[in-house]
Amino acid sequence: MKDAAPQTIYLRDYTPFGFTVEDVHLTFRLAPKATRVVSRIRFSPNPAATDRTFFLHGEDMTLIWARIDGEDVSPQITERGLTCDVPEGPFIWEAEVEISPATNSALEGLYMSPLDLEGAKSEDKSGAIYCTQCEAEGFRKITYYPDRPDVMSVFTVRIEGDEPVKLSNGNPVGHGETWAEWHDPWPKPAYLFALVAGDLWNYTDTFTTMSGKEVDLNLWVRPGDEHKCAFGMEALKKSMKWDEEV
Repeated sequence: MKDAAPQTIYLRDYTPFGFTVEDVHLTFRLAPKATRVVSRIRFSPNPAATDRTFFLHGEDMTLIWARIDGEDVSPQITERGLTCDVPEGPFIWEAEVEISPATNSALEGLYMSPLDLEGAKSEDKSGAIYCTQCEAEGFRKITYYPDRPDVMSVFTVRIEGDEPVKLSNGNPVGHGETWAEWHDPWPKPAYLFALVAGDLWNYTDTFTTMSGKEVDLNLWVRPGDEHKCAFGMEALKKSMKWDEEV
């Protein structure tokens, strides 16, 4: 596969996205070759924008259905994304797509990585872990979304599957035997989205802030990498201390 030719992007060509994203709720139903991603996104017109074209990036996925305010819609789909007629005011966009992490060789978006990176063959997905790589434009291979760095939102993520560990950004807000839910209260661009699921080992510690608050710290690694965790945790705590002091 040849890399796409680099394209120069000029600040003078910048125009803001026509809508703000109030919040994002994603549900992942994990399956190696048929992961379903259900999105529920609240959009509002962006007063700083003049172009109200509703375009969402999306690549290498199958759209199962889409709705606006609960009503079925039929977007116009290309290999780069989709466009759709939308209301003039705020609205809720919902969609379900199917993607194939096991056959995602681009290593962008959601893909599966062998648990033993040194010994496992790339086609052997037994014991593999689900991973994401969304920087700089990988989120558009997960679901339809305005995948641009100037669009930021709060994310809530529910992960469903048999994997014993299911992680995403932010704080854990609930979990069961086959599901886990995370909420990130800080608005972020899509390229910072992260999801990991698989058989992982947990190394825990705590950090006490200057204000006296105790913060839980967790490192998750593949079995066999436990011996690397103490150094990583100490580096994390030192960086947090430096950040507070400096």
